[in-house]
Amino acid sequence: MPPFTKTFELAATKIKIPAVGLGTWKSEPGQVRDAVRVAIESGYRHIDCAWAYKNEAEVGQGIRDSGIDRKELFVTSKLWNTFHSPDKVAAGLQETLDNLGLDHLDLYLLHWPVAFAKQPSKGKPEIDWALTKDVSPTWAAMEKLVEQGKTKHIGVSNFTIGRCEKLLKQAKIKPAVNQVELNLHCSQPELVQWSHDHGILLEAYSPLGSTGAPQLSDSVVKDIAAAHGASPAQVLISWQVKRGIVVLPKSVTPQRIKENFESIDLSADEVSRLNKRASEFGTQRTVDPSKAWGVPDLWKDEPGAKL
Repeated sequence: MPPFTKTFELAATKIKIPAVGLGTWKSEPGQVRDAVRVAIESGYRHIDCAWAYKNEAEVGQGIRDSGIDRKELFVTSKLWNTFHSPDKVAAGLQETLDNLGLDHLDLYLLHWPVAFAKQPSKGKPEIDWALTKDVSPTWAAMEKLVEQGKTKHIGVSNFTIGRCEKLLKQAKIKPAVNQVELNLHCSQPELVQWSHDHGILLEAYSPLGSTGAPQLSDSVVKDIAAAHGASPAQVLISWQVKRGIVVLPKSVTPQRIKENFESIDLSADEVSRLNKRASEFGTQRTVDPSKAWGVPDLWKDEPGAKL
């Protein structure tokens, strides 16, 4: 099967972003360096990381090991919750750049719409409710990073439609991207349609689902995989790309890294079958820190909600 060559265009700059990138969440130190190198050698040109993953230094080492020219890569990272105070935003990005050994990012995301005043080593964080209810001061500080050339684009992560609508009313620079959980059990068709209509590109984390990946054994997915002589993971990744979504599969296994970068030309009927199958599951999230952080449901947009 051919490698992915599909790209999407970021609305504000017309810069191309590769449709499939390597995710590095939960990639253990000692493994992620080689994973990044193998991915780049296999053709990946998009690497997704975050300060909170605690492995950016190894990601940077993997990039250097590959010997690739920085200009050929699209590198994304994320502002952690402890850096939401406007006077800390630049320092948060600088830590990431220092860890990666880079002088700029291609995309910098607001990791979560929740600001921490303090994050203890154990227990629930202390929430900065003012910056959680209104992210615009944090966003304004991120906009300055674009003006300074520290990042080419800024975006958000884990934002609902309501949060995006609120930010759009306040932002000078429109979010280029919203990175959210998207998979067969969490397909979020309303968010997908709204984002397409408003020129915000969606990126899918956890595209294969939870640990153990039960979605890989789904009967519809397996039937389509068998018809193409492909793996179930390849079907799920190709499906998201067909939906107009950037996909960020994570692996530290060389063979899987390579397989995940092989595309399948799904037919319109197969895409329809997968869409129908996804609709049967509704929205079953595998990532929801609401309870752990002691905040109301992060995914609700009801009028008057505390967030």
